[in-house]
Amino acid sequence: MVIATALYRGSHLVAGGSVVAQHQRDRLFPWLALSAAIASTALIWFMAARHRRLVTWAVGLDVLVIGCLLPFGAYAWGGARTQESIAWVMLLGGSASAMAAVAFGARLLAVAVALLVATHLTGYLMADADAAVTGAHLNALVFSAVVSWVLTWYLCRQGEQVDSANRRALAAEAQRARFAERVAHHNALHDTVLATLTAIARGGVDANTSMMRERCAREAAYLRRLVEEADDREQASEVRAALEESVRAAEALGLRVTARYHEPPAVPGEIALAMAQATTEALNNVRCHAGTGHAFLTAAGDSGRLIVTVVDRGRGFDAGAVGPGEAGRPAGPGGGVGSAGPRGGPDEAGRPARQATGGIGLDRSVYARMRGVGGRAFVDSAPGEGVRVELRWPG
Repeated sequence: MVIATALYRGSHLVAGGSVVAQHQRDRLFPWLALSAAIASTALIWFMAARHRRLVTWAVGLDVLVIGCLLPFGAYAWGGARTQESIAWVMLLGGSASAMAAVAFGARLLAVAVALLVATHLTGYLMADADAAVTGAHLNALVFSAVVSWVLTWYLCRQGEQVDSANRRALAAEAQRARFAERVAHHNALHDTVLATLTAIARGGVDANTSMMRERCAREAAYLRRLVEEADDREQASEVRAALEESVRAAEALGLRVTARYHEPPAVPGEIALAMAQATTEALNNVRCHAGTGHAFLTAAGDSGRLIVTVVDRGRGFDAGAVGPGEAGRPAGPGGGVGSAGPRGGPDEAGRPARQATGGIGLDRSVYARMRGVGGRAFVDSAPGEGVRVELRWPG
């Protein structure tokens, strides 16, 4: 409607300019009046461009100055004493009423239209215009406002319906995602916890064996993570599901993992997969080299960035002792993952350092995989302080 009323006023300015250039070019006031109308229009559309809507005070100023005062000025100082000479000034009132219908509420619009009708009726009576001309102009003045108001109401109503339909679609999609997640959790519980409890209840296994105790501990950790998940899990369920597979794989090999998910953002499926694969390698390094059976995993979001950290409290190593040429040699008793710069920075050649006990594996499984999807990996360690691996996407 902003564009439509701009075109409407533009057509009136073109008509007014044509009349002034052909019949009133020798008078100063018509040119001043046309300049005032152009300036008022420019102000309205400048404010509309800034606020993305017609600003009430700018349109109100146009109604008062261009719609109500300009006809009297044209009559008094512009020599517009006939209906032909004053008609182009009156024409601007139609676009003023149309803009008022878009910018004003119902009560203010009624006041604006009443003022315009009274002013233009008085102006045509002073110019001794025909009743048919006066009636046709006033009819156009009123219906410019009516048509603009109806179109504005209709477009706003259609926009509300579209917004409502989008909200319903998003709610339905969220409900489907929650249902799918419940089904996935049900299946996982059926295949793990319920299967274990059923076997113990039937007496088919000895619940006191170390293997069964380890299995119960893993499944208790899995249940604990399900309980502690955030309420918004449908937004990033793919990330959580991929990381959970990495955690369960590590736990199946005997590593205890404490996982926390703090509103990780939704990311494309290939990013979630790459993150999970890099996490799997980081957990494998803890299991094989850190000298501890416990790791901590955290997945969180920060301004649209997905950050996954894997931390252990194992032996650690001297990160500064691992140079580019020593990638394949142990970095002290901890083994683990390292980097050439202090506290896990990149090496002097700009490349991240490799895993101390298997540099090619870490390069390919963590650093290269993260670089391949536009992410980055960082490693921080010191002797006796464990290892911290941080995965970021985007890098």
